[in-house]
Amino acid sequence: MKRRDFLKTAGVVGTTSLVRPNLIFADPRQTAAYFQLHPFVTAHPEAVFIRRTSVPDKTAVEEKRHSGLSLAQELFFTSDTEGIATTSKIAIKPNLTCLGGDFNTARMGILTDADFVEGLIEGMKGSLGLDGSQFYLREGNLLGDGYCPQNEALDWYGPMAQRVGAHLTDFDSGRLLAQAALGNLEEGAEVIWRDVPDGVIFDRIGYVAPINAPDAFNINIAKFKAHGMGITLTSKNWQGTNIHPYVHYCESLSRLTRGKPASFVADVHSDFSDSVTALHAQHREADVPRWDRPGDSWNSGWGMEGWAQKTLDNLSASRMDLAMIEGIYGRDGNWMDGPHGGSAEDFMTNVVIFGRNPINVDIVGHWLAGHEPGNFGLFHAAITRGLSDTVNPEEIPVYDWAAGQPVRRDLATFDRTPLMTYYLQRDYDGQNEAHWHMVDETYQYPVTTAILGNSQVTPQSHLLAQNYPNPFNASTLIEYRLPQSGHARIEILNARGQLVEVLKDGWHAGGAHVVSWDSGRRATGTYFYRFVTSGFRESRKMLLVR
Repeated sequence: MKRRDFLKTAGVVGTTSLVRPNLIFADPRQTAAYFQLHPFVTAHPEAVFIRRTSVPDKTAVEEKRHSGLSLAQELFFTSDTEGIATTSKIAIKPNLTCLGGDFNTARMGILTDADFVEGLIEGMKGSLGLDGSQFYLREGNLLGDGYCPQNEALDWYGPMAQRVGAHLTDFDSGRLLAQAALGNLEEGAEVIWRDVPDGVIFDRIGYVAPINAPDAFNINIAKFKAHGMGITLTSKNWQGTNIHPYVHYCESLSRLTRGKPASFVADVHSDFSDSVTALHAQHREADVPRWDRPGDSWNSGWGMEGWAQKTLDNLSASRMDLAMIEGIYGRDGNWMDGPHGGSAEDFMTNVVIFGRNPINVDIVGHWLAGHEPGNFGLFHAAITRGLSDTVNPEEIPVYDWAAGQPVRRDLATFDRTPLMTYYLQRDYDGQNEAHWHMVDETYQYPVTTAILGNSQVTPQSHLLAQNYPNPFNASTLIEYRLPQSGHARIEILNARGQLVEVLKDGWHAGGAHVVSWDSGRRATGTYFYRFVTSGFRESRKMLLVR
């Protein structure tokens, strides 16, 4: 495959072996003007969803593709009246940095699984009537920039991009680097500039186009793996949307502007070092764990404060429409190095984690990797910056995503896979923590009544929402909420008030729930759905149109 500027690969993917499951809604019309995320996901930006997969082995190509395909068909659907235009660019940021290789390479770097991404793209194409040329796979860590001396990602992603017909950023891009040094990248075509509201490090950041373009839908697909910052996940993966040299988040702050182009230096706050020092002192006073590690490298408390502030600058300047972690398999250690005889190790974790809020997604991701999220400074810094309300995973509503339906679950019902890291090793002040370790010591979470997003974790009263869509012609979603755990029942009645079907009848955890009604062959007309629980009963009307 040739490597050239903003490579556009043409081709048609062969997906005859991928069986398309039934959609929760009717088959989309290919002429629809808009598409939307699943309405429950849209209505609950504070929530995190976990889809359990059943891939037997990381080399199981068809199973991985099918996992992506079926998830796309459950997450996206068309609309004739509102949503995202079906002419939009779909900008995807996988974890696509540096070493890739194949499964037969002993020291292979780990990337977001290309087979899963292929299935996701094909699912969106089929469900929404999109063309492969609308998809853009992007990564800001460019070959030859001194930080990424070689990039084997094209060995895996290049053929996949050809099959789906997507654009793939060129990694062999000396011209882009030269233009970046001169500050002459073409606005809109090569770079999207975004101001940073209340930035600590940056006043402005450049993004690899079309990330953050006005006509782009941005999807962040991170990999479930460990790193020096803990578990990398969506917040860290998103730094790879930046152009060179903005993308170099892991270097020491003392080198931030050293030898950099004047155009870059102009986008950096002149007092960034003082700001980071003040925030670091504030967080040490608040006893943020491990923030007392001495030194001025990135792997010190002060250096990690700087990394966190860069990361939060990036999130505050961006529009991430969907944050996702591909965890069909995960890896501990750091790239190829790790605690298993000097090497990393992969584990079949079989989860895909997603939501609208990247901080919440990452908090749950850290918990699933066996770590205690309250021990990570990034999440505390996010609260300071007003980008989060909690560091406690128990305060984030978590749903099991099963066949396109979110089911409220306790975190304890999900399996955890310990992924070891070298994050801020406690090897100072007489401590002798191993280089590879778990950050799983007990953290005392404060009691909070903060409201997350547009709803509380546990609502103060019962609620029966209007079904969506309404009118509908096949299936519809019904959301309801309980202020506390208890028995609840959801019934469907016809226009005469006769019971047609019972959708749910049993014990429920407190919080939001959703159920789908498949109308089957029932006749066009008015129906009612009724929510019955202790001391509460409410009905709403809906219209079935064939």
